[in-house]
Amino acid sequence: MPLTCIGTIKNSARTAVLAYALATVATAHAATVGEPMPHCELAPIDAAAVSGLENFRGKVLYVDFWASWCPPCVKSFPFMNQLVRDYKAQGLEVIGINLDEINTDAAQFLDRHPTQFTVLADLAKTCARDFEVKAMPSTYLVDRNGIIRHIHLGFRSGAEAELKENIERLLADNANAE
Repeated sequence: MPLTCIGTIKNSARTAVLAYALATVATAHAATVGEPMPHCELAPIDAAAVSGLENFRGKVLYVDFWASWCPPCVKSFPFMNQLVRDYKAQGLEVIGINLDEINTDAAQFLDRHPTQFTVLADLAKTCARDFEVKAMPSTYLVDRNGIIRHIHLGFRSGAEAELKENIERLLADNANAE
């Protein structure tokens, strides 16, 4: 968010240094494979209660950032519902994090595309910023210890096999470690 005002200030060396510093700080805190998942405070779409992603620690997480206006996100919902059916008993938790500006947009979308997974809202976009979401949808696979193990941007035909392979590997790795 701080970088959005940079375009209104012209030809300033100080501005260039500030922009570089802000970009460096943002990158230093971005979600990265092998690093702990960022702490996020989120709310259910239909309630005011706040929930943190760390509440799901101990499970393998499929964290998916999506929005109602995103066509690839629509295509990913049946896949995420199937993941719940196939892997929930083995310890997978699918969490959809909505990035719509208005909760009613997400609620209307969910009426048309029911989910079998947990859906939370990031109205302030702090979680998206902390994860440094670059595409819609953006998916993060997280192990039982809260470490990011795989990042997948977008959703297209053929992506399912790669994602399932990574999920199965994480579930097996975590099962062997217990």
